[in-house]
Amino acid sequence: MPKHRLALVILGLIFVASAYGAMTSSVTTAEITIKVGMLASPEDEDFDGALVFKDFVESRTNGRVAVEVYPSGQFCGQDRECMEGLQSGILEVYITTIGGFGSLFGPAQVLDMPYAFRDDQVAECVFDGPILGDLRRAALDRGLGMRLMTISNTGGWRNFATIGKQIRAPADLEGQKIRTTSAPVQQELVRQLGGNPTPVAWSELYTGFATGVVEGTKNGIQDIVGMKLHEHLKYITLDGHSYMGALWWFSESRWQELPEDVRRVVFEGFRQLQTVTRAMPIRRQIEAYETFREAGGTVYVPTAEEKALFRAAAAGMRAWFRENYGGEWLDKLDTAVATCENDLDAAFDAVNRGGASAQTSTQ
Repeated sequence: MPKHRLALVILGLIFVASAYGAMTSSVTTAEITIKVGMLASPEDEDFDGALVFKDFVESRTNGRVAVEVYPSGQFCGQDRECMEGLQSGILEVYITTIGGFGSLFGPAQVLDMPYAFRDDQVAECVFDGPILGDLRRAALDRGLGMRLMTISNTGGWRNFATIGKQIRAPADLEGQKIRTTSAPVQQELVRQLGGNPTPVAWSELYTGFATGVVEGTKNGIQDIVGMKLHEHLKYITLDGHSYMGALWWFSESRWQELPEDVRRVVFEGFRQLQTVTRAMPIRRQIEAYETFREAGGTVYVPTAEEKALFRAAAAGMRAWFRENYGGEWLDKLDTAVATCENDLDAAFDAVNRGGASAQTSTQ
């Protein structure tokens, strides 16, 4: 090998070794390590949010804190295992669905009440309001060992998607075997709309369609395409019956060990994470819907009258919730939704009229 090429190779090896040493030393010299576990893959918005959280926390603490992200079940392979790790302090950060937390605190399923939110803005306003603190206190007061940091989004909105028929009205769901999670609120909705709720593990759903175990599901379009379920599903109806909220938790025992200044940085890091995870599903659904259509799928948007039929058919969900979990959390939800809708409507009216606030009108 010519001497000049050999010199270049040696320099390259030195550079790589130096870079590797810098990375490993930043981890080994960190005073605090925060491990983020998730079942989502690196293609998921939850992973994107975790990377933003990692970058923010590490950069703002100047290497004092190291954040390790474990996607695809690399740290813990099942929801229960991950939550136990969180509660014991082995894992610092974990994300659950609303239904996942509902397995520990049933009233939390109020956030999955069907057709409660008219759009993203109302849902996010509610999740950023007093209910966030109420859920955090509920978990801490019950000694669950989990501190709720923020509520983001994990896939947009749940919609009905089916193999053999388009769902245009609740009557079209009659007798259909619809895959649900194990959350009682999800199963009861399908039941009240006339379908046959069929809990199936997410990892087994593709096979479930192929074998006829289920005939439809209630998921966001990104999850459908990401799992290649559009190879079976041919119809999706954008009824938007629930916003796919994602609850991000910090281990309470580990939180108590954090210095106050680090707590502040972690708090701000979760705000950065929230921004990313709420925006990414809106962006990525564009390609997902295109992929669904290109595979021969039909996307149907219900009319206002048809949406009203779905809401009417699901009206019994409120009585079901009160019977099982009481009325306190329903009242909290109703108050939050009304407040957010009024505030958002007032903001639109101000823009629509071309008016300005008293403060800006004098400038």
